[in-house]
Amino acid sequence: MIKLVAAAVWIAAATAGSVFYAFQQAGEVAAAAPAPEAGAFGGLDYVRLNVVSVPQLKNGEVEGYFLARLVFTAPAERLKQLVVPADAMLTDAVYTKLYADPSVDFSQVDTLDIDAFRAGLRDAVNAKIGEELITEVLIEQVDFLSKADIRRASFRGWDSAAAAAQTEPKKADGGH
Repeated sequence: MIKLVAAAVWIAAATAGSVFYAFQQAGEVAAAAPAPEAGAFGGLDYVRLNVVSVPQLKNGEVEGYFLARLVFTAPAERLKQLVVPADAMLTDAVYTKLYADPSVDFSQVDTLDIDAFRAGLRDAVNAKIGEELITEVLIEQVDFLSKADIRRASFRGWDSAAAAAQTEPKKADGGH
């Protein structure tokens, strides 16, 4: 009986010692590991906006619609501290920039400076927050639809629906 108790105590001590040693080694490895840098991936969070649709006005009339899907990068720990959701703040900055800045004219592709547009959005959000929160603005998708493009697309859709209605076979009345 004494051998059985001694073996149980020895197994418990060996298990406790190996667990203690493993935790001690894991702590030293974690302390020696370098902290991740806020480079292209480490420490940054990506805020993806829904598609933003802003009418482009010129001389009091709608010239077309600017459609964009943007992604903003910012430090993850700072985004968690925001009281207002980041996507709402960023969407507001996009609308404000597009309405207030006459240099942004997506109908004139040859004069459009995308890098200045992205930097302007970043600076506008950072100015509104009061600190350098947004590190980069990425463009996932951008389109400009003129009024003529929208009309053509709507007529094509109407023409397709009318053509489909005309080609449907007509049912004979009265026969059971």
